[in-house]
Amino acid sequence: MEIEIIKDTKNQIEFILKGERYTFPSLLKSKLLKDEDVEFVAFKLEHPTDKDSKFVLKTKEKAARKALSDASKAIVEELGEFKKALKKALK
Repeated sequence: MEIEIIKDTKNQIEFILKGERYTFPSLLKSKLLKDEDVEFVAFKLEHPTDKDSKFVLKTKEKAARKALSDASKAIVEELGEFKKALKKALK
């Protein structure tokens, strides 16, 4: 995965997730929507055959970078919990 930043201000960040279509962008969007300081978040494919997703994130007070960082940490924690549960289930 590669990220290309298009726009980066305190309360807005736009970027392209290269090689990601729906799975990871949907997960990231769902985590961001749980943040009360997130005003708007969306991603789109410019064309149905595109391999890259364009993401837009706007926040109220919290820095957009901080919201993005918090969401990515939450995803890592959740995947860690899933890994532990899977190991336990497969014993």
